[in-house]
Amino acid sequence: MKKHHKNPGLPGGIYKPLGDSDADRIAESSFEILEKSGMAVYSPTALDAFKKAGANVDAADNLVKLPRSMVEDAIDSNPSSITLYGRDGNYDAVLEESRVHYGTGGTAIYVLDPDSGERRPSDLNDVVLNARMVEELENVHVFTINVFPNEIERKDEIDVNRFFHSLNNTTKHVMGGIYSLKGCKEVVKMAEMVAGGEDNLRNRPFVSFITLIISPFKIDKDYGEMTCFFAGKGLPVVVPTEPMCGTTAPVTLAGNVLTHTAETLAGITLVQSVNKGAPGICGSVGSISDLRSMSNLGGPIERGMINSAVAQMAQYFKIPIYATAGTSDAKSVDVQCAYESAMSGLITAMSGANYIHDIAGLMEFDLTVSYEKLVIDNEILGMCQRVLRGIEVDDDTLGLDLLLEKGPGKDYLAEPHTVKHMRDEFFIPRLANRCKRENYSPADDALGRAKQFVNNVRGAGRVDKLPDETRERLVAQFATIRAL
Repeated sequence: MKKHHKNPGLPGGIYKPLGDSDADRIAESSFEILEKSGMAVYSPTALDAFKKAGANVDAADNLVKLPRSMVEDAIDSNPSSITLYGRDGNYDAVLEESRVHYGTGGTAIYVLDPDSGERRPSDLNDVVLNARMVEELENVHVFTINVFPNEIERKDEIDVNRFFHSLNNTTKHVMGGIYSLKGCKEVVKMAEMVAGGEDNLRNRPFVSFITLIISPFKIDKDYGEMTCFFAGKGLPVVVPTEPMCGTTAPVTLAGNVLTHTAETLAGITLVQSVNKGAPGICGSVGSISDLRSMSNLGGPIERGMINSAVAQMAQYFKIPIYATAGTSDAKSVDVQCAYESAMSGLITAMSGANYIHDIAGLMEFDLTVSYEKLVIDNEILGMCQRVLRGIEVDDDTLGLDLLLEKGPGKDYLAEPHTVKHMRDEFFIPRLANRCKRENYSPADDALGRAKQFVNNVRGAGRVDKLPDETRERLVAQFATIRAL
């Protein structure tokens, strides 16, 4: 049986932290910031693209001010629907309106070792295992490469290794941050070889890329150059921003949302200045700061609220959104880990954020991935999906005729109506232990079952997802790819 997404792209939009007048005010304020204050831009290619598109550019101070009309034109020309394709047609994620999808992310530098349970630096083998895990988790729709290969010291070798080993271990869409311009060009060339040509990749992109707007209001040289490259290629590029309340953004949630909105609109304007109609994706990664320790926090409920509000603004502008939720600041897979992940994940899904990254596996200030948490989060996401499905009311589901026929005091256990709906009406967990106490074993709790799932995937052995001929061509073409 072929695998496929479980209810992909269910509509959200149930939770709206902003009122209609609030969204209008944030939009107007964003235009004002970009026109009057502008962006610091340190990428020569980005500066040139902005200038040619009509921005007011002060090259001496690297300052770019974006006229309102220019930003509005970019919003209009950016696609309102962007598909993140899987390689076999079973795992496409359509980002539009309030349709919701989930994925990994974070580029963590540590993992909780599945054998010892201890934190250790991540490596390429962890890139592989995370990709294999995501391939098996039905509620994780996209693999955003979520760990860093610490053993690779040369910056120009990081990207080709992360993407090669991801593509070889999952058929789901692969998204990733990029570490060098040389690396991003190699990854695009690699993807074109897998696709069978540049046009094939542009028509059905099974890879996408994350650059970054540096808060507050800066496009640095490397990310600017890479954004321009991807836009020129016509490939999906996320232009996220990561303002933190009280440090790189105003301390208030409203001020953070305004910062997010203005900065990511600047990114969209850059994409459209390079290549009108290129698939740019708004991005929201920010959170709050712990002003006692100056730490950036991943688990606060306010992070979910901020990302939900930015998703609402993206829907206002009709631009696909990449949001962040489901993370925790816990150091182990414990109660805090569960409630922080579930709360922010649910409200951000209910907001209708199109692609929620980091929502599976990430913890400890976004520094660490846990394989067990990845499986537990998949279960949480199944519950989120059930909420988004809502309650279907029609003649069949309402069961009025059946209720009238049965009358008082009768049960419904043997009814055809029960048999018809019993398997799809409820969310059926794979981890939660619902047995009675007399049949309960502590080793068979949710965490124990998650550990067993991880061990089952590890024990199943690797199966290359790239065809042998393609894999051999890639290894021959890119000498820095490391064998595992």
